Amino acid sequence: MRDTKESRLLLVLLIAIAFALITVDIRGGENSPVDGARQAAATVFGPVENGLSSAVDPVGEAVSAIRASGSRHDRLAVLEKENAALKAKLGSDDRNRSRLTQLDRMLKIAGEGQYGIKGAQVIAIGSAQGFSWTITIDAGASDGIKRDMTVLNGDGLVGRVTTVGPDTSTVLLANDPDFTVGTRMEGGDELGFASGQGDRPLRVELLNGKAEVKKGDRLVTFGSQADKPFVPGVPVGVVSRVDPSGGGLTRTLYVTPYVAFTKLDIVGVVVQAPQKDPRDTVLPAKPKPIPTPTVTVTVSPSAGASDGQRQQQQ
Repeated sequence: MRDTKESRLLLVLLIAIAFALITVDIRGGENSPVDGARQAAATVFGPVENGLSSAVDPVGEAVSAIRASGSRHDRLAVLEKENAALKAKLGSDDRNRSRLTQLDRMLKIAGEGQYGIKGAQVIAIGSAQGFSWTITIDAGASDGIKRDMTVLNGDGLVGRVTTVGPDTSTVLLANDPDFTVGTRMEGGDELGFASGQGDRPLRVELLNGKAEVKKGDRLVTFGSQADKPFVPGVPVGVVSRVDPSGGGLTRTLYVTPYVAFTKLDIVGVVVQAPQKDPRDTVLPAKPKPIPTPTVTVTVSPSAGASDGQRQQQQ
C-alpha cells in the first residue's frame, strides 16, 4: 500500500476503533459485548495454540531437565565429595585408633620394665633381598638416639639401632641373619643366643645341651654389658620346636618371635636402661588353658536283658 493521505487516515481510524473496543471491553467486565467475539476467536485459534504449545513444551521441558540435571549433578558431586571425606576420616580414625592401641601397649611394656623410651614411627623399610631386614624411623641424634640402642614395640624386641642421622635412624630387625641377641629362658637361668632367619622362626642355641625345654616355653633378652646393644627382660618369643638332643654341647631351639616384623608402625627406642633386671615381669600373661569337656555315659539295661532278669527271678 502506498503511503497516501487516505491510507494514513484509515490507519488512524482503525487505531481509534481498537482503543474504543478495548475501553468497552474493560468497562463491561464479564458482560462485555465483545465477549462473544473473543470466545469465537478462541474456538478458532485455540487448537492452533495448543499445537504450538505441544511443539514448544518439549523444548522447554528439555531445557528445564538440563538445568535440573546440572543441579542434580552438582549436588551429586558435593555428596560424593562429602562421602569421600567421611570415608577418609573414618579410615584416619581407624588408623589413629590402631596407633593409639600400639602406643598403649608399648607404654605398658616400658612401664613394667622401667625402660625410658623415645617413641618413633617407621617411615621406610629396607630391601628384603639378600635377607637384609631393616627399617628407618623418624627419630635421630636430635632426639637423643644413639647407635646400639634397643628398639621394641608393644609386642617385644624389634631390633637395635645401627645408624643414626640428625633426624632419622636405621634399625636392624631381630629376624635379620646378621642379628644376634643373648636370651634367657623364662623361670630359669638357661642362657642362649638367638639369631634371625628372615621370615622363618628365630634359631636359638642354648649353652646347656641337656637343658629341659619344651614347646611353649618363652624367652626374654639377657642384656648386654652397659645395656648396649640390649637391655634385659624384653620379650623375644615362644619356643615352637626343639631339636632332639644329640649329646652336643649346645641345644637348638626354634622360636616364634612376638613381633610381626612385616607390620611395624609405632616403635620405641630405649634411651634409658632399667636400674635392675625386670626378668620375666614384662612377658605377657600366659593364656589360660581351655578345659577339656568330660562326657558321662549312662548305660541303661536293654529290654531283652530286663526280660531275662525277670525270668531268673521267677
